[in-house]
Amino acid sequence: MPGSPAPNSRDMEAHERFMDRAMELARLGRGPTAPNPCVGSVLVRGGEIVAQGRHRRFGGPHAERECLADARAKGVDPSLCTLYVTLEPCNHHGKTPPCTEAVLEARIPRVVVGALDPNPVAQGGAERLREAGVDVLTGVRERECLDLIRDFSLWRTSDRAYCILKMASTLDGRIAARTGRPEAVSSPESFQDVHRLRALADAVIVGGNTFLQDDPSLTCRLAGQTDAPSPEKMNNDEQPYAVVLTTRLPGTDCDLQLIRKRPHQTIFWTTEEAAESDTARALEEIGVRVWGLPHRGPALEIAAGLTRLHRELGAHYALCEGGGRLAMRMLEQGCADEFVLYLAPRALGDERGVPLLAGRDCSSMAQALNLRLGRCEPSGPDLRLTYYPD
Repeated sequence: MPGSPAPNSRDMEAHERFMDRAMELARLGRGPTAPNPCVGSVLVRGGEIVAQGRHRRFGGPHAERECLADARAKGVDPSLCTLYVTLEPCNHHGKTPPCTEAVLEARIPRVVVGALDPNPVAQGGAERLREAGVDVLTGVRERECLDLIRDFSLWRTSDRAYCILKMASTLDGRIAARTGRPEAVSSPESFQDVHRLRALADAVIVGGNTFLQDDPSLTCRLAGQTDAPSPEKMNNDEQPYAVVLTTRLPGTDCDLQLIRKRPHQTIFWTTEEAAESDTARALEEIGVRVWGLPHRGPALEIAAGLTRLHRELGAHYALCEGGGRLAMRMLEQGCADEFVLYLAPRALGDERGVPLLAGRDCSSMAQALNLRLGRCEPSGPDLRLTYYPD
C-alpha cells in the first residue's frame, strides 16, 4: 500500500521540528535502554506538542506507550493528534506488547516515523498501520534517527561493545603543548560533558603513554559527585572499567592510581606473550585483569578487546580517551563507531605540539580516512562535533 504523498516544504519543516524534539527525548534514554534502541515520541495537535514520551529503560514501556500515558494524564485525545516517533513502532510481542496495537487502540489517524526498524523481528509496524487505515509518513530526519540507533544496529550484528572515541583539540589540531603535559584544552562545559560520556560508558580506554604520563583515574566525576569514588562504589561496579592498551605492563609496586586504588576494575590489553608473563601473573594476583590480544598487522586487534568486554563483562559502551596514536588506530581498525571531538577556539601555532591524530605515513590526501559529520553543537565556547565512519 502506498504511503502518504510527499509533504510540501512548509509541512516538512514542521515535521522536522517535531522529530527534532522526539530525537532530544530519545537521547535521554541512551544507556539505560541498552541493548534496546533509544526512542522518543511526541503527540502534536494544532501545531503544538501536547504529549511526549521516551523509552526509559530496558524492559520498560516503549516511547509510544509512554507518550500515550502522558496524553491520558493531560486529558489529551490522541485521536485528534499526529504521532511522531524516531523509530518505526514495533510489530511483535517482546518484553512489551506491540506498539502498533497501542497506536490503533488510541485511534491515532496519522503517524510520522523517522527511521524504519532494522530488526527483522520487530519491523513491519509502518505497513501494519497503513493496512489498518492509518496515514503513515516515513523517512523524516531518517539519517539522524538512524544515527541514534547505531549502537543497537551494532549489537544486532556484532558481539562487541559500541566504542565512542573522544578527543579535544585546539583549532590547529593539537591536544597538548610540545611538553605533553596534561593540561586542559577545552572548556569546563566540555569537561562536564566528557563525564556524562563516562557515565554512559562501561569501560574507559587509554593508551600506555597516557597511563604512564598522566596517571589518570578514569572515573566519572559529574558535578555534585566526589572527585574519587568510594571503595563501596567501586566494588558495586558503579564506575566504568579502566582499560589500558599497552605492550609495557607495570609492576605491582608502581605508584599509579589504577594499580593502587582500582586494581579490580583495571584491565590491561597487551600482547598474548606479555599476558603469559610473570608480570601479568603478579598483576592478576592483586585483582587486575590482563588480556592478551592478537596482532592485526603491527598493532593489537582492538576489536578483540571490545568483544571480550561485551562477552565477559556485559559492557555495552566503551569510551576511548587515548592519545593521537591510539585514536588513529581506532579509526584505522574500524573500531571508532562514533567520534566526539571538542574543538576549542584557541590555537598553539606550534608544529611541535602533540597532534590530534598520529601514527600514519601518508603522501597524498587520497590516503586520508573520511568521516561524516553527524552533529555540531556548542559546548560552552567550544564546538562539540560528532563524526561517524560512514
